[in-house]
Amino acid sequence: MERATSHLDPRSPLVLDTHELGRRPGSMRRVDLTVPAPEDLGTDVIGVPTGADLELDLRLEAVMEGVLVSGTARARAVGECVRCLDEVVENVDVTVSELFVHPGRAAAAQEDGDDEEELPELDGDLVDVEPLVRDAVVTALPFKPLCRVDCPGLCSLCGARLADDPEHQHDTIDPRWAALGGLQSTLDEKRES
Repeated sequence: MERATSHLDPRSPLVLDTHELGRRPGSMRRVDLTVPAPEDLGTDVIGVPTGADLELDLRLEAVMEGVLVSGTARARAVGECVRCLDEVVENVDVTVSELFVHPGRAAAAQEDGDDEEELPELDGDLVDVEPLVRDAVVTALPFKPLCRVDCPGLCSLCGARLADDPEHQHDTIDPRWAALGGLQSTLDEKRES
């Protein structure tokens, strides 16, 4: 049997070969890998650094429609606290699961009128798990990362870290009352004379 040509790069760390599963439903293979994290695995404020360890513990299982990929992905995300801009380190441990369908199965399902969302297809015998891992990791990251839950942040006037000086404050006069402060000084001078 001739292997189908693929458009994916089999040398990519997040492209897995399913050839040995064949099209025998029930056949299964475990994949435990530590691969370098791809670029932009995160948001603007927190993410897994490019090239950092991304641990995958996956199970590839042949089913009638294609190959079911399930398991976990673990990594360490680094970012900035949204209140004080200190470094934040979060351990990310997510569950992943996706059905990669045989190309003929996806076309047949659409012709039969299945309105389900489009499933990713196998590319020959290869599956690209990067989108699957990316979706799971990015959605698990905190939207507003904090260095600690009660982080007081920075002073809005001078930028000082409020955690370093809890008593930090500024004597400010509301500009609407500043003119009255000037009148008070004039009255005090008249009384002293």
